[in-house]
Amino acid sequence: MESLDWFVLLSTLIIIVVYGTLKTTGAKTAREYIQAGNNAKWWTIGLSVMATQASAITFLSTPGQAFNDGLGFVQFYFGIPIAVIIVCLIFIPIYHKLKVYTAYEFLESRFDLKTRSLTASLFLIQRSLSAGITIFAPAIILSSVLGWDLLTLNIIIGSLVIIYTVSGGTKAVSYTQKYQMGIIILGLIIVLFTILNLLPENIDFKKAVEIASINSKMEVLNFSFDLENRYTIWSGLIGGTFLMLSYFGTDQSQVQRYLSGKSIKEMQLGMIFNGIFKIPMQFFILFIGVMVFVFYQFNSSPLNFNPQAEKIALESKYEKPYIDLKYKLEENFNERNLVINDFIENKTISSKDKIDQLNIEEKDIRDKAKLIIQKAAKEKNIKIESNDKDYVFINFILENLPKGLVGLLLAVILSAAMSSTSSEINALATTTSIDIVKRNFKNVNDQNIVYYTKLFTLFWGICSIGVACVAYLADNLIQLVNIIGSIFYGNVLGIFLIAFFLKNIKSNAVFTAAVITQIIILIAWWESWMPYLWLNVFGCVLVIALSSILQLLMKNR
Repeated sequence: MESLDWFVLLSTLIIIVVYGTLKTTGAKTAREYIQAGNNAKWWTIGLSVMATQASAITFLSTPGQAFNDGLGFVQFYFGIPIAVIIVCLIFIPIYHKLKVYTAYEFLESRFDLKTRSLTASLFLIQRSLSAGITIFAPAIILSSVLGWDLLTLNIIIGSLVIIYTVSGGTKAVSYTQKYQMGIIILGLIIVLFTILNLLPENIDFKKAVEIASINSKMEVLNFSFDLENRYTIWSGLIGGTFLMLSYFGTDQSQVQRYLSGKSIKEMQLGMIFNGIFKIPMQFFILFIGVMVFVFYQFNSSPLNFNPQAEKIALESKYEKPYIDLKYKLEENFNERNLVINDFIENKTISSKDKIDQLNIEEKDIRDKAKLIIQKAAKEKNIKIESNDKDYVFINFILENLPKGLVGLLLAVILSAAMSSTSSEINALATTTSIDIVKRNFKNVNDQNIVYYTKLFTLFWGICSIGVACVAYLADNLIQLVNIIGSIFYGNVLGIFLIAFFLKNIKSNAVFTAAVITQIIILIAWWESWMPYLWLNVFGCVLVIALSSILQLLMKNR
């Protein structure tokens, strides 16, 4: 990295932290610290909700997902508008009427303390794991690509977040997220125009889309009923709706964002803003990944985008077969480049068939390279991620963007990590202090709740850094975060739906059903009974069905 990149990166991060700290200190009451004094406008709520979702994983992993599989992943978000409408019509009015600090307070008034504590505990487990991964994700990738120390990066990212989140609470999170989202959107727009500018002179935007299309990267909708296919319009509309309804309606990291609103109208408008712009934003990020793919149709790409993985392979006894694969990839690239140019000029069907064949050959070459990396890593007893989806975008940034832009894009990635993590530890601290400590310990009251919430913010921030330090990279980071959520969200959503609509079901039945459901969901995930998006539907339906049966049995007894 050049001096200009360091200046842009460091100045951006310092300004965010200092601004968030100075602008929001002095909160003395729970209402001021936890709900930002209920003064947030709808645009602040909308941007804060989007920023909470848009972690560094979104900007590192999503382009790599599109680079490999095209735009189909956007179907995952099709349930957002439906979920937002339900949250605006049902969840927000109830939360506002009860004047709750957390979503789980409502469950005690409807059921009892043990049901509230169980649901809050499920949130704490799920969200603490996710918070650690939102720190770990950019740290592991930046560590590998830039050669920075992983442990140091985890501590730096986590500490920056802790400083302003402990100081200002929810207000600090919302204030900083507005500017973090501005930096993120600006950075992404600049990247797209830079990619298009780096393409050959004869390749305009229309031709770039055509090239992506003939490589099957522009296919958005999949109407397949095959459950083995993770991303279809059905999994997005049904499974995605259940996941997003759980997320927006019952996850305190999101609920706390809109509970800071000035009125019901401001809360609802903020959520509608998110419902309108979230899918286009994700499509835009995926499209950037597709354009990175087009860029590499005219420029040589690494055999594996993780430089540490390549280094391990080249320093092992497998060096020669790995180099042979590099030569094969170069030959494949040269031939594909000729075929693509022929397609651009003549639009022949034979060119399309040849491109499909070359893409299959390229995938086979890359898969063989991954096997070599795994063997080399096993021989040296080193943990390394051979699946390089999450490294595609950062590798492209560092190798191809001009001075200054590299620093800006790294600032985008770290800002996204900070914005998401700050929301998570803020929500974890609020839930711990309000739902667990205050409700179960008499010495905690409205006078000292701010102190305890700050203390738990520090605690969960340190815990998140700890999880980040022991975490290990999965197949694809954005999938990993959603898998963790899907293991818990369906069960929690089912509890809330029972509370809203099934008044005949009482606390003992729902508590017992929730415990049984969570055990079954964990088994279903471990045994891979179904794609993770469907776990949300399965968990929700199962806890409602079990609660109904148990209530009937208890009533008869």
